[in-house]
Amino acid sequence: MKKERSKGKIIFIFVCILAFIISFVGSVIFKMTYKPKWAKKYSVDWNDSIGTIHKDISYGDKESNKFDLYVPKDSSKENYGLIVYLHAGGFTSGDKSGDEEILKWLCSKGYVTAGINYTLRTDENNASVYSQSMEIKEAMPIVVEEAKKLGYNLNEMAISGGSAGGTLAMLYAYRDADNSYIPVKMMFEMVGPASFFAKDWDVYGLDRNSEAAAGLFGVMLGSEIDKDKIGTDELQEIMKPISAYAWVNENSVPSVIAYGKYDKVCPFKTARHLVNALEENNVDYKYFEAPHSGHGLQNDNKIYKDFMDTVVEYLDKYMPVEK
Repeated sequence: MKKERSKGKIIFIFVCILAFIISFVGSVIFKMTYKPKWAKKYSVDWNDSIGTIHKDISYGDKESNKFDLYVPKDSSKENYGLIVYLHAGGFTSGDKSGDEEILKWLCSKGYVTAGINYTLRTDENNASVYSQSMEIKEAMPIVVEEAKKLGYNLNEMAISGGSAGGTLAMLYAYRDADNSYIPVKMMFEMVGPASFFAKDWDVYGLDRNSEAAAGLFGVMLGSEIDKDKIGTDELQEIMKPISAYAWVNENSVPSVIAYGKYDKVCPFKTARHLVNALEENNVDYKYFEAPHSGHGLQNDNKIYKDFMDTVVEYLDKYMPVEK
């Protein structure tokens, strides 16, 4: 009987992890296919008169460690701002090529932009949210130096992403900004998990099963977690390396964030800790809550549009293109 119960617990943990992965991957497919009419405002018909794309530049020592660099046609300015956009995919799938549209659009505004790949979690490796975030950190100096070789001196940056990419963007902006190769001026993201309280991850049943919570959070952290730590203050210290909200302080960069009230992929309850941290530390931020939407913000076009409009507003304020 004990063996049967143990086997059942293992299966339950596996199902929770699998459900998390499938949900996030499904959200990527949706985001790639759903394009409201107003979104044309945030796209561009790319051609050589706008800029050039340099693909698959290597960083690090892994085959997956590559980035694409988009540079504007005008290379005569003294300095340029960099915008990095990190792809979605539940930390297990996705690719920088999926963000070409937004990277091209941002480049057309006069920024150098970059899409960065990171090692995806598989059954054969021990990649985690933490290791992926460290790869992004490792890539930044190389992105800056490669742009410099092409004649574009980067003196400041913004970082962004959606879903899994949103989490990685927040970790760089809040956790790693003090050691950034160039100053981070702002961050914008949508629906990225920013906190890991088991009670908030109830859509996966983690509020009812400490072993499942320890299993999923451990995979994301890249370290084994004792199930007895679930629900304790100590867990938050253990999870801090990948908990973006926990790094917010009075010096954190201006932020634009959006979450869906009915999100069952990145549980909506996880966003409140981030919003509270930004509020308590007097960070200049704008929070957009989509009251009728899930992970894709698909049922709140006006909110989604307002989010994008505010991104432009904050870029113009905190990282204006050099004239």
